[in-house]
Order: sequence, then structure tokens, then C-alpha cells
Amino acid sequence: MKNTLPVLALILSIIVMSCRKDFNTVPSYGKLQFSKDTVFLDTIFSNIGSATYNLKVYNKGNKTITIPEIKLENGNTSNYRLNVDGLAGHNFNNIDILANDSIYIFIETTIDVNTVTNPLYTDKILFDNGENQQDVDLVTLVQDAHFIFPSKNSSGIETLTINGKETEIQGRFLTDEELTFTNEKPYVIYGYAAVPSSKTLTVEAGAKIHFHNNSGLIIDKDANFKVNGTLNEKVIFEGDRLEHQFSEIPGQWGVIWIREGSYNNELNHAQIKNGTVGLLVDGQDISSPTLTIKNTEIYNSSNYGVLGRNTHIEGENLVIGSAGQSALACTFGGKYSFTHATFANFWNNSIRQLPSVLVNNHITYLNNDNQEVTETNDLVTANFINCIIEGNNNAEFILDRIDGTTFNYSVENCLIKFNDLNNSFTDNTELNFNDTEHYQNNILNGEPNFKDVAKNEFIIGKNSDAINKAKSSAVSQDILGISRSSTPDIGAYQHVDF
Repeated sequence: MKNTLPVLALILSIIVMSCRKDFNTVPSYGKLQFSKDTVFLDTIFSNIGSATYNLKVYNKGNKTITIPEIKLENGNTSNYRLNVDGLAGHNFNNIDILANDSIYIFIETTIDVNTVTNPLYTDKILFDNGENQQDVDLVTLVQDAHFIFPSKNSSGIETLTINGKETEIQGRFLTDEELTFTNEKPYVIYGYAAVPSSKTLTVEAGAKIHFHNNSGLIIDKDANFKVNGTLNEKVIFEGDRLEHQFSEIPGQWGVIWIREGSYNNELNHAQIKNGTVGLLVDGQDISSPTLTIKNTEIYNSSNYGVLGRNTHIEGENLVIGSAGQSALACTFGGKYSFTHATFANFWNNSIRQLPSVLVNNHITYLNNDNQEVTETNDLVTANFINCIIEGNNNAEFILDRIDGTTFNYSVENCLIKFNDLNNSFTDNTELNFNDTEHYQNNILNGEPNFKDVAKNEFIIGKNSDAINKAKSSAVSQDILGISRSSTPDIGAYQHVDF
């Protein structure tokens, strides 16, 4: 009996303690610590929700504390939204943080630029009140924009009729009032914006075009577009996620698609980045150029930088870097000419199967009977003059010919990476670099000495083998407007000392 009472007392005390639903806390006394003093939410477009950002609130003391109040300074009128330890709202009371522990606060915003007096929108998260009050600033820049949304038919299905055929592409044709893109404010495109037949889309210097996921631009038959950027005011085509962490992510949007039957398209001083295919260029009659592209950069395409199919492309001072397949693919024949271009494919997001530059005269597809069909076409010309063809694969320049059609090409004064380590191309007679009918004054496996391939910075340095090795051409300035000497450098850039 003497031993029973202490045991019962111990059991009862354990039961009582385990049934308690409260615990002792102390006020915060203004001693909270934060993961950051200011939360900078990246630039957003008007009425488009931001990404979610987080703030960590620490209790570095050895006692559990209670924060009497956490709220937004602007209260319920604030354009910010908070989630505090799993609770959503603008104002929160009696939030506990265990000793030597922390809680997360998640922050989002959606802002109508017409309802704020300053595009730099700010607020504060206030912790506690009175002399113990602490705060963390919230800062967001909001941009007004032109928004282009898909239209809907009577069934509510968003489709786009291209070249007389109804497709599953979401989008609509641009109206006459929308056929000039200015630099007044950005353009945000949802779905595909299409230039109608017989119309021209003009994009002025400094314009910024942002594409939502699965969105892009289509130039229909007999339509064209003129991109009139300048050295100091490039035209930018990229995704609509403006947060820093999305600045170099491939595949955020679809493609700029130039349809067959479209001619005399021109791009000058443009940058195209983070798409699935930068430019898809289909051809038909190749007697005149489908696309003339100058002083343009194309980066971070999850498939192709430029994919041409039986088309006519002329390019100079062109830079294409980081593509999931080829930086440049000239397929199904056609007519191509590139002078002072840099094709540098250092893709590292997956295994890349194709070279930086691919040229062929065929296409393979499945017909209506699900049978594989291969068609060929004449490669009228494929001329590469003063180009750098580089990357992180062994063989970065491949000519893939099926006999039975014309296959004309010329490669002059180019720096080319080509290491046939496994003798995979021994039987490919088109890759005989000693054949002076097709190859002249080229450098195999030289050192380009790029500034930083991870950042798509393909300026060449003073140790480049491309220096003074180009032939004179009509392209008298490089992509940065630097004059070329009488013995210019190979590629889109003149060398610098970095």
C-alpha cells in the first residue's frame, strides 16, 4: 500500500499534464528576428498575380513567445495577401512561436495599376504594437501592359483558323488597330496572336513582348512582320514570368511561327529567349527570303533556336545559344546564308541528341495511315561564312543528305567543333573538311575563348583562334556596333580583352 500511492500520484500527474491544451508563453517584447528586412516581390503586370514569396520569423529565445498581432499596415485595403503559419488573411492575433523555432509567412499580390498612385507599390508587415512593434517592408513594381487574349467561338472553345483550317491552337488574329507594337508599355500575349493574311505587324524599337505559357506569335500566309530594333533599343521576346528565378528558364512559352507563304519578314536588333522554339520558319517558294535576320540573339530554347523547313533564311550578326536540340536546323532543303554568326550550343538541362548546326534535305512524318513517310527536297544553297559553330557535344556541325536531290553548300572561314571520336561519320562524304569545293580556310576544333557560356555571353576574348581569321564581307560592324578591321574576327563579335 505504501508503494501504491506514489505510483498512483505519478500516473495522475501524467494524465493531467497530457490533457492540457495550453502552455505557458511570454510576449515577444520586440525581439523577433527575420530572414530579410525587406521582401522585394519581382515586377508584375497589372491584374496578374505574383509568385509566392516567403519570410521566415525567428524566435531565438529559450521560451515560447506569443506575438499579439501580425498585420498589414494598410489593413484590408492592402493589395498584398498573407498566409501566416497556415492561416490566410490580412490580420492575425496571438501567433505562437516555440523556443528556438520559427514560422513562415507567405506573401502574394495582385495589383491594378489604375488603382495606385505610384507603380512602386509598398506596404509593411507589422509585428506587435506600441513600443514593441517591429516591421518588414514589402515592395513591388507593377507595370501596365497591353493584354492580348484568345477569342472564343459560340461553343466556348478557343481556336485559331490558320490558312483556312481550324486548328486546336488557342488564339486569335490581331485587329488592324493592333498591328503596331510600340515601346509605350509591354505586350502580354495569352494563346497565339496571329498576323492575318495580307497584313504586316510592325514592332518598334524598344518594344517588349511577353508570352504566357503555351503562347506565341504566328505570321500567316501572305502576312509578314518587321521587327525594327536598334543597337540601344532592342526588341525583346520572352515569357511573362518576370521573377528573377525565371530569367533563364527554357520552354516558358511556345514559338514565333512564320508560316509557308509568308515572305519578307525582317528581324533586326531583337532578343528571343526562353521559348520552346525561338523561330519556326516554313517555306514554299524560296526565290525571295522568307526571313532576313540581323543583329539578333536567341537563347534558352527547349527544342530549337531556329528551325527552318524548306525555306529561305538570310542571317548576319546572329547569335544562337543553348537549345535542347539544335541551335540552327536547316531541314527539308531550302536556301540559307549566314555571315558572321555564332552558333554556340552549351545546353546542359538534358542529353542533347543533335548538333549545334544541322543541315539536311529531308523530313519524316506519319501519314493518315500511321505509316512513316520520308520526303526530300532540294538544298539549293547553305552558305556559312565567318561563323563560329561550337558547343558541348563532340560533333557540332552535321550535313545529313539523302541522295536524289540537289545538295549545295559552302563553308568558308569558319571555326567549327568537330571531333568524330567514334568514327560515326566516316561514311558521310559531305563532312570531308579537306574538300576544297565545299570547305575553305576553316579552323577545326580551335579555341573560341567565349566570355561565359553558362550566361550565354559569347563575346570572344584575346586568346580566341577566331581573331583576324574572317574574310572581308559587307557586314562592316559586329552585333555590338563595333567596326570590323580589314582582317575581321570570325563570329558575331569582334574580340575584347575581358
